[in-house]
Amino acid sequence: MTKADIVSNISEKSGIEKADVLATVEAFMAEVKESLENGNNVYLRGFGSFIIKKRAEKTGRNISKNTTIKIPAHNIPAFKPAKVFIEGVKSKVEVVED
Repeated sequence: MTKADIVSNISEKSGIEKADVLATVEAFMAEVKESLENGNNVYLRGFGSFIIKKRAEKTGRNISKNTTIKIPAHNIPAFKPAKVFIEGVKSKVEVVED
């Protein structure tokens, strides 16, 4: 599902113009991004949390030059779904074997 699909679905279900829904969705995404960039987690009860995860420093390999490199400690954004979200997906989505 793409952002355009989400906007279309919300517009159809709510009766709000697509342009207004798009502006709202983009404003929501901008707020989440800005909050994480400022070091603040975002908690949405019943949906999940957008959090900042800390990655420790580690040693990696540059395969083409056959050398080791040091990857510094850094932060990454992550999403942690709420328990009700996880249970809903578990109960409604079939497991597909590869």
